[in-house]
Amino acid sequence: MARLSVIGREQVLKHDFEVQEIFTEIEDAFGKIPNLFKTYAHFPPLLKANWSKVKAVMMQGSLSRKVKESIALLVSKDNSCAYCVAAHTAALRTIGTTDKELGMIESEIEKSKFTEKERELITFVRKANKDPNKITDEEFEELRKGGASDSEIVEALGVMELFTAFNKFLDSLNVEIDF
Repeated sequence: MARLSVIGREQVLKHDFEVQEIFTEIEDAFGKIPNLFKTYAHFPPLLKANWSKVKAVMMQGSLSRKVKESIALLVSKDNSCAYCVAAHTAALRTIGTTDKELGMIESEIEKSKFTEKERELITFVRKANKDPNKITDEEFEELRKGGASDSEIVEALGVMELFTAFNKFLDSLNVEIDF
């Protein structure tokens, strides 16, 4: 059971135009307002900051949406966050990822349809999520040799960072899965 109630559009005070505007942007982007953001609405500055970060991390940059959603899924799986696993499985399906592809992403990344550079980035980010202190200089240099730019490395790590935080937030509050 969720530890906090979610705040829906109807519960946002009519004079709280900023939250209303953010909810509209979120609904336009996702077709609904996920419980993650409805929970952040308890503290509007954090809702605003996190929505801004989602837009920067997930909607900008050079990595494909499929790569980013896969990183979000795998980081969330590694962190045992059922909410984000459900959300990003649904997001991957929305962009045309088949169940077979999902299975490969989750358990056989080397057989997935990603480029070698994308597979290396995803694998690197998973390792960083599990234990960043075990990343070696050689592994980092292999990413560069494989064609990953510094910008792409930071972008991929930014996805990991975002979802590691979301995983802990959602699990701490036992937010109800709405995907």
